[in-house]
Amino acid sequence: MADSQRTSEPINAVHQDEIWKSHVKVEKDLAEVWPNKWGFLTEAYKEYERESVKMKEVVKVDLPHHLAERPPTHPEKLIHVGASPPVPQTTQALIGWRSGHPHLQLEKYATVHHGRRSFLKELGWPLDACN
Repeated sequence: MADSQRTSEPINAVHQDEIWKSHVKVEKDLAEVWPNKWGFLTEAYKEYERESVKMKEVVKVDLPHHLAERPPTHPEKLIHVGASPPVPQTTQALIGWRSGHPHLQLEKYATVHHGRRSFLKELGWPLDACN
């Protein structure tokens, strides 16, 4: 990365080309030698695949009913979407128009009370202790 930012020194294209040629030659030579040196790995992998297929065919375990896969349930049976109230006529009334109806509110179970406690009150300190 530092070489790409240095522009004061001239780039020797012939030297760069020779470096590239040597890299390509090394890769080509290693590709020819690889099957003799590491070819046994391909046979071991093929043998592993054959054994795993045999094991999958042999081992068929019936799961108990509570662990068995259930058929998929259609979302229409689980999610019930009621009719929306009519869209307001003005853009000002459009803000929060669905949240005004109790059956469409996001907080279905309880009101959110986050942020109403004071750390200082919990510790029993006066409120102006951290000014």
